Amino acid sequence: MRFEFYHDGLAGAPLLSVDGTVDDALHLSHWEGNTTPEELRADTSTEIALNFVAWPRRGEWARGVRVVTNNHFDADGVLSVWTVLNGERALDLRDELVSAAEAGDFSEFPNERAVRVSVLLQGGDNPFVPGVNSPLVEHLAGSERVDERRAYELVLPEVERVLTRTDEYEPLWREGWAEIERGLDSFARGNSRVEEDAESRLSLVTLAPDLYGAGGFDPARHATPYTAVAHNARGEVFLVATPAGGGWSYRIDYPYYCWAVTYTRPRVARRDLAPLVERLNELEGAGGGSWKPDRSELTSAVKFLDAGGRPSASRLRPGEVAAELRETLRGQAAALTA
Repeated sequence: MRFEFYHDGLAGAPLLSVDGTVDDALHLSHWEGNTTPEELRADTSTEIALNFVAWPRRGEWARGVRVVTNNHFDADGVLSVWTVLNGERALDLRDELVSAAEAGDFSEFPNERAVRVSVLLQGGDNPFVPGVNSPLVEHLAGSERVDERRAYELVLPEVERVLTRTDEYEPLWREGWAEIERGLDSFARGNSRVEEDAESRLSLVTLAPDLYGAGGFDPARHATPYTAVAHNARGEVFLVATPAGGGWSYRIDYPYYCWAVTYTRPRVARRDLAPLVERLNELEGAGGGSWKPDRSELTSAVKFLDAGGRPSASRLRPGEVAAELRETLRGQAAALTA
């Protein structure tokens, strides 16, 4: 088999669509709408691909397919494509492959090497940024302008070395890893913290001001420390609060794996948060921003934004917002069991 980044010229050809879901193709994917065979299903597309290459029926199921394709570039996509192309030889690196895919797609922390591999392949720990943000691609491309198709061409020959000799790439992953490590250390020291409510399954995540340096949090420059949050929060809904501009920057998220079709990780249903948004705006009153539903990221639900749609500072305290959100979540849970 050979790899081609998906383009319209492949429409109608016998294809094996890995990670992304391409219409009229065979799927090895955890994206919604996939048609992956039941016996191959797993939480990441990379683990699905590993199940495929070990599957006795793979030749029969994929008979006539010569092209492996994907429609986006990220760590799980690269690793799942590489697995299919390398066949059973990839099984020797199963643990390394799966853990790096979990770090990339779900912002999880299986181990340091896995997170560093995901940083190399897709940059930082935010799985929701489209396009090519890979420090490895940038290094390999030099001054060349790179699209997603070319990014695959550059990275696929490097994958085995990236997995087995990760330390040799330290100049490329060092900066991204340092940001993730600061977030993890902030929770370990107790500066950032999580309060769990078992009844509502809410995690109130309060981030420390010093997490972002002496200048504090700037919504225009700083992102959520996704790996640190995912490593410490256990709820089904995350309220993430960060001191900003004399108030608090807020976002409400679902766990960072929940956008995928998962099997070992529990499926998380989206809640109806429209009444909450209305109530919070009543409490907020007139000011420089408002509470708004948000689906701009795969797991985001609500954010506090200014008129231009940028993160802004709310005057409400985390305890106030958490109390309203807990009441909403508990009320919906009670209605479901009534």
